[in-house]
Amino acid sequence: MGILFTRVWRLFNNQEHKVIIVGLDNAGKTTILYQFSMNEVVHTSPTIGSNVEEIVINNTRFLMWDIGGQESLCSSWNTYYTNTEFVIVVVDSTDRERIYVTREELYKMLAHEDLRKAGLLIFANKQDVKECMTVAEISQFLKLTSIKDHQWHIQACCALTGEGLCQGLEWMMSRLKIR
Repeated sequence: MGILFTRVWRLFNNQEHKVIIVGLDNAGKTTILYQFSMNEVVHTSPTIGSNVEEIVINNTRFLMWDIGGQESLCSSWNTYYTNTEFVIVVVDSTDRERIYVTREELYKMLAHEDLRKAGLLIFANKQDVKECMTVAEISQFLKLTSIKDHQWHIQACCALTGEGLCQGLEWMMSRLKIR
């Protein structure tokens, strides 16, 4: 009986979950979004404003907002925060010079009232590039272990091949089951 109830519940309980995808320009946000929605690489140009796609996984709908990461646009990210359940931060693992900018933007976001309950998924992108920062290095630079008031996960990935992206989505799905 419990299994039947669970299956019926899943059929009718297909809530939509808002996700924002942020990161500095050229980190791979849009490539990741289109890997999720079309399972293919789409050649992109810098995002001005945002792109949005609905991703459905096991009757769970994610409305994913890919927000432009140029320096001039980071200050407008907060206009997208309302009702956000997950923040995906995409880090360019080859961009050692700007990892501190990423950390600064990350902590500004996490301090925002509208994101106080949001889960945090960090994609360490471009892991296929020789001499990129490792997940451990990125975690250390971003001081992730100091984040105590948000559930977070860091995942190595390659947006071009899709490697690691499913594991990130699985982490998000597992967080929904806990609530």
